[in-house]
Amino acid sequence: MFVGITNTPRDYAWGSRTAIADLLGHPASGGPEAELWLGAHPGHPSTVTTATPALAGERLDAVIAGDAPRFVGAGRTRLPFLMKVLAADAPLSLQVHPDPEQAKAGFAKENEEGVPLDAEARNYKDDSAKPELILALSATFEALAGFQHVSTARMLLAELITSTSGEDRDVVSRFGEELSAGNPGEVASTGSSAHVIRDGMPADEDTHPAHSGEGNALAAIVERLLRGGDDVDRLVAAIVEAAPKVSANSSFSREFQTVGELAEAYPGDPGIVISLLMNRVSLQQGQALALEAGTMHAYLSGLGIEVMSASDNVLRGGLTPKHVDVDELLAVATFEAESVPLVTPDSPVPGITVWRPQGDEFVLAQVALGDAAAIHGYTLAGPETTSFALTGPAIVLVLTGGLSISGSSDAIALARGDAAYVTPDEGVLTFAGSGIAYITTTP
Repeated sequence: MFVGITNTPRDYAWGSRTAIADLLGHPASGGPEAELWLGAHPGHPSTVTTATPALAGERLDAVIAGDAPRFVGAGRTRLPFLMKVLAADAPLSLQVHPDPEQAKAGFAKENEEGVPLDAEARNYKDDSAKPELILALSATFEALAGFQHVSTARMLLAELITSTSGEDRDVVSRFGEELSAGNPGEVASTGSSAHVIRDGMPADEDTHPAHSGEGNALAAIVERLLRGGDDVDRLVAAIVEAAPKVSANSSFSREFQTVGELAEAYPGDPGIVISLLMNRVSLQQGQALALEAGTMHAYLSGLGIEVMSASDNVLRGGLTPKHVDVDELLAVATFEAESVPLVTPDSPVPGITVWRPQGDEFVLAQVALGDAAAIHGYTLAGPETTSFALTGPAIVLVLTGGLSISGSSDAIALARGDAAYVTPDEGVLTFAGSGIAYITTTP
Protein backbone atom coordinates (compact mmCIF):
# COMPACT_ATOMS: atom_id res chain seq x y z
CA MET A 1 0.00 0.00 0.00
CA PHE A 2 1.14 3.54 -0.77
CA VAL A 3 0.05 6.19 1.74
CA GLY A 4 0.53 9.88 0.91
CA ILE A 5 2.07 11.73 3.86
CA THR A 6 2.99 15.29 4.78
CA ASN A 7 4.11 17.35 7.76
CA THR A 8 4.86 20.91 8.85
CA PRO A 9 8.52 21.85 9.35
CA ARG A 10 9.83 22.20 12.89
CA ASP A 11 10.51 25.85 13.69
CA TYR A 12 13.78 25.54 15.64
CA ALA A 13 15.59 28.89 15.77
CA TRP A 14 18.64 27.61 13.85
CA GLY A 15 16.56 26.69 10.81
CA SER A 16 16.60 28.37 7.41
CA ARG A 17 13.55 30.43 6.49
CA THR A 18 13.63 29.50 2.81
CA ALA A 19 15.70 26.38 2.05
CA ILE A 20 13.08 23.67 2.63
CA ALA A 21 10.33 25.66 0.92
CA ASP A 22 12.57 26.35 -2.08
CA LEU A 23 13.63 22.72 -2.30
CA LEU A 24 10.13 21.26 -2.23
CA GLY A 25 8.24 24.03 -4.00
CA HIS A 26 6.12 24.79 -0.94
CA PRO A 27 5.16 28.27 0.31
CA ALA A 28 7.44 29.45 3.10
CA SER A 29 5.90 29.99 6.53
CA GLY A 30 7.82 33.20 7.20
CA GLY A 31 9.52 31.72 10.25
CA PRO A 32 12.46 29.34 10.61
CA GLU A 33 11.92 25.93 9.01
CA ALA A 34 14.60 23.68 10.45
CA GLU A 35 13.45 20.10 9.89
CA LEU A 36 10.69 18.42 7.93
CA TRP A 37 9.96 15.10 9.65
CA LEU A 38 8.70 12.20 7.55
CA GLY A 39 7.82 9.23 9.70
CA ALA A 40 5.88 8.08 12.72
CA HIS A 41 7.89 9.61 15.55
CA PRO A 42 5.29 10.39 18.26
CA GLY A 43 6.84 13.79 18.89
CA HIS A 44 5.84 15.07 15.44
CA PRO A 45 4.34 12.32 13.24
CA SER A 46 3.46 12.77 9.59
CA THR A 47 -0.21 12.96 8.65
CA VAL A 48 -1.91 11.18 5.78
CA THR A 49 -2.83 13.31 2.74
CA THR A 50 -5.84 13.18 0.47
CA ALA A 51 -3.78 11.00 -1.88
CA THR A 52 -5.05 8.20 0.41
CA PRO A 53 -8.71 9.20 1.00
CA ALA A 54 -9.59 6.34 3.34
CA LEU A 55 -6.94 7.49 5.86
CA ALA A 56 -6.70 11.22 5.09
CA GLY A 57 -5.97 13.38 8.13
CA GLU A 58 -4.86 10.51 10.37
CA ARG A 59 -1.48 10.47 12.12
CA LEU A 60 0.94 7.97 10.64
CA ASP A 61 1.88 6.58 14.05
CA ALA A 62 -1.79 5.85 14.75
CA VAL A 63 -2.21 4.19 11.35
CA ILE A 64 0.78 1.94 12.04
CA ALA A 65 -0.40 1.10 15.57
CA GLY A 66 -3.76 0.03 14.17
CA ASP A 67 -2.23 -2.70 12.00
CA ALA A 68 1.50 -3.03 12.71
CA PRO A 69 2.06 -6.35 10.87
CA ARG A 70 0.74 -4.83 7.66
CA PHE A 71 2.34 -1.40 7.94
CA VAL A 72 5.79 -2.19 9.39
CA GLY A 73 6.07 -5.94 8.88
CA ALA A 74 6.13 -9.05 11.02
CA GLY A 75 8.12 -8.75 14.25
CA ARG A 76 7.93 -4.96 14.40
CA THR A 77 5.60 -2.73 16.39
CA ARG A 78 6.86 0.65 15.16
CA LEU A 79 8.69 2.31 12.29
CA PRO A 80 12.40 1.96 13.18
CA PHE A 81 13.65 5.08 11.36
CA LEU A 82 12.86 8.75 10.83
CA MET A 83 13.58 10.65 7.61
CA LYS A 84 14.13 14.41 7.68
CA VAL A 85 14.90 17.30 5.41
CA LEU A 86 17.26 19.43 7.52
CA ALA A 87 18.09 23.07 6.77
CA ALA A 88 20.58 24.76 9.11
CA ASP A 89 21.30 28.48 8.92
CA ALA A 90 23.10 28.46 12.27
CA PRO A 91 25.14 25.86 14.17
CA LEU A 92 23.40 23.09 16.09
CA SER A 93 24.68 21.85 19.45
CA LEU A 94 27.68 19.61 19.94
CA GLN A 95 26.19 16.23 20.73
CA VAL A 96 26.74 12.52 21.01
CA HIS A 97 24.40 9.52 21.00
CA PRO A 98 24.55 6.31 23.07
CA ASP A 99 24.96 2.77 21.83
CA PRO A 100 22.12 0.26 22.43
CA GLU A 101 23.45 -0.96 25.78
CA GLN A 102 24.06 2.57 27.08
CA ALA A 103 20.59 3.65 25.94
CA LYS A 104 18.87 0.75 27.69
CA ALA A 105 20.84 1.26 30.90
CA GLY A 106 20.41 5.05 30.90
CA PHE A 107 16.69 4.87 30.21
CA ALA A 108 16.12 2.33 32.98
CA LYS A 109 18.23 4.32 35.45
CA GLU A 110 16.38 7.58 34.88
CA ASN A 111 13.05 5.78 35.10
CA GLU A 112 14.08 4.28 38.44
CA GLU A 113 15.12 7.73 39.65
CA GLY A 114 11.72 9.11 38.67
CA VAL A 115 13.04 11.71 36.21
CA PRO A 116 10.05 12.87 34.12
CA LEU A 117 10.35 12.14 30.40
CA ASP A 118 9.83 15.83 29.62
CA ALA A 119 12.31 17.10 32.24
CA GLU A 120 15.03 19.41 30.90
CA ALA A 121 17.69 17.36 32.69
CA ARG A 122 16.47 14.06 31.20
CA ASN A 123 19.11 12.43 28.94
CA TYR A 124 17.34 9.26 27.82
CA LYS A 125 13.84 9.66 26.41
CA ASP A 126 13.74 6.03 25.21
CA ASP A 127 15.83 2.87 25.27
CA SER A 128 17.17 3.03 21.70
CA ALA A 129 20.45 3.99 20.09
CA LYS A 130 20.39 6.90 17.64
CA PRO A 131 22.74 6.39 14.67
CA GLU A 132 22.41 9.08 12.01
CA LEU A 133 23.27 9.74 8.38
CA ILE A 134 23.32 13.14 6.69
CA LEU A 135 23.42 13.52 2.90
CA ALA A 136 24.31 16.94 1.47
CA LEU A 137 21.74 18.47 -0.88
CA SER A 138 23.21 21.97 -0.85
CA ALA A 139 26.47 22.71 -2.67
CA THR A 140 28.24 22.13 0.64
CA PHE A 141 27.09 20.96 4.06
CA GLU A 142 29.30 22.05 6.96
CA ALA A 143 29.81 19.96 10.09
CA LEU A 144 32.08 18.86 12.93
CA ALA A 145 32.43 15.09 13.20
CA GLY A 146 34.65 13.16 15.60
CA PHE A 147 37.92 14.14 17.22
CA GLN A 148 40.92 14.70 15.04
CA HIS A 149 44.39 13.42 15.81
CA VAL A 150 45.77 15.38 18.75
CA SER A 151 48.98 16.02 16.85
CA THR A 152 46.89 17.89 14.25
CA ALA A 153 45.23 19.94 16.97
CA ARG A 154 48.69 20.84 18.29
CA MET A 155 49.73 22.09 14.85
CA LEU A 156 46.54 24.15 14.68
CA LEU A 157 47.25 25.72 18.06
CA ALA A 158 50.83 26.45 17.03
CA GLU A 159 49.47 28.58 14.17
CA LEU A 160 46.98 30.22 16.49
CA ILE A 161 49.67 31.14 19.01
CA THR A 162 51.49 33.20 16.37
CA SER A 163 48.48 35.55 16.32
CA THR A 164 48.46 36.09 20.08
CA SER A 165 50.52 38.22 22.42
CA GLY A 166 50.89 38.93 26.09
CA GLU A 167 48.58 37.09 28.45
CA ASP A 168 46.58 35.61 25.57
CA ARG A 169 49.72 33.90 24.27
CA ASP A 170 50.40 32.43 27.68
CA VAL A 171 46.83 31.14 27.98
CA VAL A 172 46.76 29.49 24.55
CA SER A 173 50.30 28.11 24.98
CA ARG A 174 49.31 26.43 28.24
CA PHE A 175 46.35 24.84 26.48
CA GLY A 176 48.71 23.50 23.82
CA GLU A 177 50.87 22.01 26.54
CA GLU A 178 47.83 20.19 27.92
CA LEU A 179 47.47 18.45 24.57
CA SER A 180 51.06 17.27 24.91
CA ALA A 181 50.61 15.88 28.40
CA GLY A 182 49.17 12.48 27.58
CA ASN A 183 50.38 8.97 28.17
CA PRO A 184 53.90 8.62 26.67
CA GLY A 185 52.88 5.15 25.51
CA GLU A 186 50.42 6.85 23.16
CA VAL A 187 52.97 9.17 21.60
CA ALA A 188 51.23 9.41 18.25
CA SER A 189 48.00 10.60 19.74
CA THR A 190 48.47 12.18 23.15
CA GLY A 191 52.20 12.23 23.79
CA SER A 192 54.54 15.07 22.89
CA SER A 193 57.16 15.20 20.16
CA ALA A 194 59.75 14.99 22.93
CA HIS A 195 58.43 11.54 23.83
CA VAL A 196 58.80 10.44 20.20
CA ILE A 197 62.39 11.66 20.09
CA ARG A 198 63.19 10.02 23.40
CA ASP A 199 61.29 6.74 23.06
CA GLY A 200 60.69 6.30 19.34
CA MET A 201 57.38 5.32 17.79
CA PRO A 202 55.20 2.70 19.53
CA ALA A 203 56.37 -0.85 18.99
CA ASP A 204 53.31 -1.77 16.95
CA GLU A 205 53.82 1.31 14.73
CA ASP A 206 50.16 2.22 15.27
CA THR A 207 49.93 5.91 14.44
CA HIS A 208 46.32 6.18 15.64
CA PRO A 209 46.23 4.54 19.09
CA ALA A 210 43.10 5.05 21.13
CA HIS A 211 42.77 8.15 23.29
CA SER A 212 41.57 5.94 26.10
CA GLY A 213 42.39 4.86 29.59
CA GLU A 214 44.78 6.47 32.04
CA GLY A 215 46.58 9.47 30.66
CA ASN A 216 43.90 10.34 28.12
CA ALA A 217 44.63 14.03 27.70
CA LEU A 218 41.76 14.55 25.27
CA ALA A 219 39.06 13.32 27.66
CA ALA A 220 40.56 15.32 30.52
CA ILE A 221 40.66 18.49 28.45
CA VAL A 222 37.07 18.16 27.25
CA GLU A 223 35.96 17.56 30.83
CA ARG A 224 37.80 20.65 32.06
CA LEU A 225 36.30 22.78 29.30
CA LEU A 226 32.75 21.60 29.98
CA ARG A 227 33.08 22.04 33.75
CA GLY A 228 33.89 25.69 33.05
CA GLY A 229 35.42 28.29 35.35
CA ASP A 230 37.40 31.49 35.05
CA ASP A 231 40.36 29.78 33.35
CA VAL A 232 38.07 28.27 30.70
CA ASP A 233 36.37 31.63 30.11
CA ARG A 234 39.80 33.21 29.65
CA LEU A 235 40.87 30.51 27.18
CA VAL A 236 37.70 30.87 25.13
CA ALA A 237 38.15 34.64 24.99
CA ALA A 238 41.80 34.35 23.94
CA ILE A 239 41.03 31.91 21.14
CA VAL A 240 38.09 33.97 19.87
CA GLU A 241 40.32 37.05 19.84
CA ALA A 242 43.17 35.32 18.00
CA ALA A 243 41.30 33.26 15.39
CA PRO A 244 40.41 36.07 12.94
CA LYS A 245 44.01 37.31 12.98
CA VAL A 246 45.45 34.10 11.52
CA SER A 247 46.42 34.35 7.86
CA ALA A 248 43.72 33.40 5.36
CA ASN A 249 46.36 31.13 3.79
CA SER A 250 46.49 28.98 6.93
CA SER A 251 45.92 25.25 6.52
CA PHE A 252 43.31 25.65 9.25
CA SER A 253 41.46 28.67 7.86
CA ARG A 254 38.11 26.83 7.95
CA GLU A 255 38.60 25.91 11.60
CA PHE A 256 39.46 29.50 12.56
CA GLN A 257 36.53 30.88 10.58
CA THR A 258 34.29 28.42 12.43
CA VAL A 259 35.54 29.82 15.74
CA GLY A 260 34.19 33.22 14.76
CA GLU A 261 30.85 31.79 13.61
CA LEU A 262 30.41 29.79 16.81
CA ALA A 263 31.40 32.75 18.97
CA GLU A 264 28.73 34.86 17.29
CA ALA A 265 26.06 32.19 17.83
CA TYR A 266 27.15 31.03 21.31
CA PRO A 267 29.33 33.72 22.97
CA GLY A 268 31.69 32.35 25.59
CA ASP A 269 30.66 28.72 25.07
CA PRO A 270 33.44 26.16 25.73
CA GLY A 271 32.25 24.28 22.65
CA ILE A 272 34.10 26.93 20.64
CA VAL A 273 37.39 25.51 21.91
CA ILE A 274 36.23 21.90 21.60
CA SER A 275 35.53 22.55 17.91
CA LEU A 276 39.27 22.99 17.36
CA LEU A 277 39.84 19.43 18.57
CA MET A 278 37.40 17.98 16.04
CA ASN A 279 37.34 17.13 12.35
CA ARG A 280 35.99 20.11 10.41
CA VAL A 281 34.00 18.61 7.53
CA SER A 282 32.70 20.19 4.31
CA LEU A 283 30.47 17.68 2.54
CA GLN A 284 30.04 18.25 -1.16
CA GLN A 285 26.60 17.77 -2.69
CA GLY A 286 25.87 14.03 -2.82
CA GLN A 287 28.34 13.11 -0.06
CA ALA A 288 27.06 11.46 3.11
CA LEU A 289 28.33 11.31 6.67
CA ALA A 290 27.43 8.48 9.07
CA LEU A 291 27.45 9.24 12.78
CA GLU A 292 27.63 6.18 15.00
CA ALA A 293 27.29 5.93 18.76
CA GLY A 294 29.92 7.87 20.66
CA THR A 295 30.95 10.21 17.84
CA MET A 296 30.82 13.85 18.92
CA HIS A 297 29.36 16.01 16.16
CA ALA A 298 27.57 19.21 15.26
CA TYR A 299 25.92 20.37 12.06
CA LEU A 300 26.97 23.93 11.22
CA SER A 301 25.09 24.91 8.07
CA GLY A 302 23.54 23.50 4.93
CA LEU A 303 20.62 21.58 3.49
CA GLY A 304 20.47 17.80 3.59
CA ILE A 305 18.51 14.60 3.94
CA GLU A 306 18.98 13.20 7.43
CA VAL A 307 18.02 9.66 8.39
CA MET A 308 18.19 8.26 11.90
CA SER A 309 16.74 5.62 14.12
CA ALA A 310 13.53 6.82 15.75
CA SER A 311 15.09 7.90 19.06
CA ASP A 312 15.38 11.13 21.07
CA ASN A 313 18.53 10.21 23.00
CA VAL A 314 20.89 13.18 22.73
CA LEU A 315 23.74 14.06 25.09
CA ARG A 316 24.83 17.64 24.47
CA GLY A 317 28.40 18.82 24.80
CA GLY A 318 28.30 22.56 24.26
CA LEU A 319 27.05 25.16 21.76
CA THR A 320 23.68 25.13 23.42
CA PRO A 321 21.71 26.85 26.19
CA LYS A 322 20.19 23.44 26.99
CA HIS A 323 21.17 20.98 29.70
CA VAL A 324 24.68 19.49 29.47
CA ASP A 325 25.27 16.39 31.62
CA VAL A 326 29.06 16.35 31.67
CA ASP A 327 29.43 13.04 33.51
CA GLU A 328 27.11 11.16 31.14
CA LEU A 329 28.66 12.76 28.08
CA LEU A 330 32.13 11.67 29.21
CA ALA A 331 30.84 8.13 29.71
CA VAL A 332 29.31 7.93 26.22
CA ALA A 333 31.64 9.93 23.96
CA THR A 334 34.53 8.33 22.11
CA PHE A 335 37.76 10.18 22.92
CA GLU A 336 40.01 8.90 20.19
CA ALA A 337 41.11 10.06 16.78
CA GLU A 338 38.48 9.28 14.16
CA SER A 339 38.70 9.64 10.43
CA VAL A 340 35.82 11.52 8.82
CA PRO A 341 33.05 8.88 8.66
CA LEU A 342 32.04 9.29 5.01
CA VAL A 343 29.74 6.67 3.49
CA THR A 344 30.69 5.42 0.03
CA PRO A 345 27.55 4.75 -2.03
CA ASP A 346 26.98 1.95 -4.50
CA SER A 347 24.82 1.82 -7.61
CA PRO A 348 23.27 -1.66 -7.95
CA VAL A 349 21.28 -0.75 -11.08
CA PRO A 350 21.11 2.32 -13.35
CA GLY A 351 19.17 5.14 -11.73
CA ILE A 352 19.68 3.91 -8.16
CA THR A 353 22.35 5.04 -5.68
CA VAL A 354 22.41 3.55 -2.17
CA TRP A 355 24.14 4.71 1.02
CA ARG A 356 24.46 1.91 3.58
CA PRO A 357 25.81 2.93 6.99
CA GLN A 358 26.80 0.29 9.49
CA GLY A 359 23.97 -1.20 11.52
CA ASP A 360 20.54 -2.56 10.68
CA GLU A 361 18.34 0.48 11.27
CA PHE A 362 18.11 2.08 7.82
CA VAL A 363 19.51 2.66 4.35
CA LEU A 364 19.07 5.69 2.09
CA ALA A 365 18.65 5.40 -1.68
CA GLN A 366 18.36 7.93 -4.48
CA VAL A 367 16.25 7.43 -7.58
CA ALA A 368 17.33 9.60 -10.56
CA LEU A 369 15.32 9.30 -13.78
CA GLY A 370 15.06 11.23 -17.02
CA ASP A 371 16.03 14.83 -17.74
CA ALA A 372 15.10 16.03 -14.23
CA ALA A 373 17.98 13.97 -12.87
CA ALA A 374 20.32 16.67 -14.20
CA ILE A 375 18.99 19.13 -11.62
CA HIS A 376 20.73 19.79 -8.27
CA GLY A 377 24.22 19.12 -9.51
CA TYR A 378 23.65 15.96 -11.51
CA THR A 379 25.01 16.50 -15.00
CA LEU A 380 23.63 13.45 -16.79
CA ALA A 381 20.04 12.45 -17.41
CA GLY A 382 18.94 9.20 -15.81
CA PRO A 383 17.28 6.14 -17.34
CA GLU A 384 13.57 6.10 -18.13
CA THR A 385 12.69 3.46 -15.52
CA THR A 386 14.37 1.67 -12.64
CA SER A 387 13.48 -0.56 -9.71
CA PHE A 388 14.36 -0.93 -6.04
CA ALA A 389 13.59 -3.93 -3.80
CA LEU A 390 12.21 -3.30 -0.31
CA THR A 391 12.99 -5.49 2.68
CA GLY A 392 10.77 -3.51 5.02
CA PRO A 393 8.68 -0.34 5.26
CA ALA A 394 9.82 2.71 3.29
CA ILE A 395 9.33 6.44 2.86
CA VAL A 396 9.73 8.10 -0.54
CA LEU A 397 10.23 11.85 -1.04
CA VAL A 398 10.34 13.43 -4.52
CA LEU A 399 12.58 16.49 -4.90
CA THR A 400 12.38 17.25 -8.62
CA GLY A 401 10.07 16.44 -11.51
CA GLY A 402 7.44 13.76 -11.09
CA LEU A 403 7.54 10.00 -10.70
CA SER A 404 5.06 7.16 -10.86
CA ILE A 405 5.76 4.30 -8.48
CA SER A 406 4.22 0.86 -8.56
CA GLY A 407 4.60 -2.14 -6.29
CA SER A 408 3.11 -5.60 -6.08
CA SER A 409 -0.45 -4.41 -5.39
CA ASP A 410 -0.65 -0.62 -5.46
CA ALA A 411 0.70 2.47 -7.24
CA ILE A 412 1.03 6.21 -6.69
CA ALA A 413 2.11 9.30 -8.64
CA LEU A 414 4.25 11.82 -6.77
CA ALA A 415 5.24 15.34 -7.86
CA ARG A 416 7.96 17.61 -6.49
CA GLY A 417 7.60 17.95 -2.73
CA ASP A 418 5.29 14.94 -2.35
CA ALA A 419 6.02 12.04 0.00
CA ALA A 420 4.55 8.59 0.54
CA TYR A 421 4.78 5.80 3.06
CA VAL A 422 5.13 2.32 1.54
CA THR A 423 4.17 -0.89 3.29
CA PRO A 424 6.66 -3.80 3.15
CA ASP A 425 4.36 -6.05 1.12
CA GLU A 426 4.82 -3.86 -1.98
CA GLY A 427 8.15 -5.64 -2.50
CA VAL A 428 9.99 -4.43 -5.60
CA LEU A 429 9.17 -0.81 -6.46
CA THR A 430 9.25 0.25 -10.10
CA PHE A 431 9.86 3.93 -10.84
CA ALA A 432 9.06 5.75 -14.09
CA GLY A 433 9.04 9.38 -15.15
CA SER A 434 11.57 12.17 -14.81
CA GLY A 435 12.76 13.28 -11.42
CA ILE A 436 14.86 12.69 -8.32
CA ALA A 437 13.50 10.97 -5.23
CA TYR A 438 14.97 9.63 -2.00
CA ILE A 439 13.91 6.40 -0.31
CA THR A 440 14.53 5.53 3.33
CA THR A 441 13.97 1.90 4.25
CA THR A 442 15.44 -0.95 6.27
CA PRO A 443 18.57 -2.82 5.09
